[in-house]
Amino acid sequence: MPTIDIMLPYYGDVGLMQATVRSIIAQTDPDWRLTVVDDGYPDESIPGWFESLQDKRIRYFRNETNLGANRNYQKCVGMAEYDLTVIMGADDLMLPKYVAAVKAAYNAFPTVGMIQPGVQVIDGEDKPSKNLIDSTKRRLYAPKVHGRRVMGGEDLALSLLRGNWLYFPSLAWRTDAIKEVGFREGLDVVQDLALVMDLIMRGEDMVIDETVCFQYRRHAASDSSWRAMAGTRFIEERNYFVQIADEVDALGWSRAGRAARHHVSSRLHALTRLPAAAKSKHKEGVRNLSRHTFGPSKHIAE
Repeated sequence: MPTIDIMLPYYGDVGLMQATVRSIIAQTDPDWRLTVVDDGYPDESIPGWFESLQDKRIRYFRNETNLGANRNYQKCVGMAEYDLTVIMGADDLMLPKYVAAVKAAYNAFPTVGMIQPGVQVIDGEDKPSKNLIDSTKRRLYAPKVHGRRVMGGEDLALSLLRGNWLYFPSLAWRTDAIKEVGFREGLDVVQDLALVMDLIMRGEDMVIDETVCFQYRRHAASDSSWRAMAGTRFIEERNYFVQIADEVDALGWSRAGRAARHHVSSRLHALTRLPAAAKSKHKEGVRNLSRHTFGPSKHIAE
């Protein structure tokens, strides 16, 4: 029986999705199962392409109606059965030793809830990408790791609330833990951070492994990039930070609570988007980005 369920909630570019699937097939360790949940992407060639692969480790399902990102992610979690679950992005790539690296970390620390392996960021043409967001993640926020490091509790919560240095599609999750918690309803931008925080608050630890075995794609056409231009992603971010500050305070995690209320890294991210929004005369974007960057920490109606 496989150890790892790779779940692929899919809606988007067909070519990038196919590259993702090929990167999974190319794993040096064959101990995996891939489940693709197509959220109704309008391309009739997709089912036939999966049939042509003739790989019994690959399952393809197509939703009868479009569920949206959050609900499709929830569906994927519900379908996972094996020890570990990976929820990939449909434009990211596994390097050939991803499965082997994640399994090794899991075998070394079988009780942890999450595994974050090393990640290389690439652009829309598969080339290494150097940008301010990821440089800041590595320099200022990500913990320094040589080999593997286990983190949990307020230390991990504080680190992530100061600046979310995780790459969600690359994470491997202990399946029973993620099934018990699941994604918070109504979140489309910070659902990944919210899930990690919910697991941390219930006592789960994370293994951080420096082995680079995953390629995370960051390109201007992504949904998150468009949301950032309009500033709408930051409304959801701010509301979440205000809420999670109260929740970690209730646990006695005052340092994490302060970091959530200030959400400095999120404000700085919005600030970097302001010039582009202003140049394109995106009035709504300028308003939302300015409010998030300079406004008080309080809940905002969407």
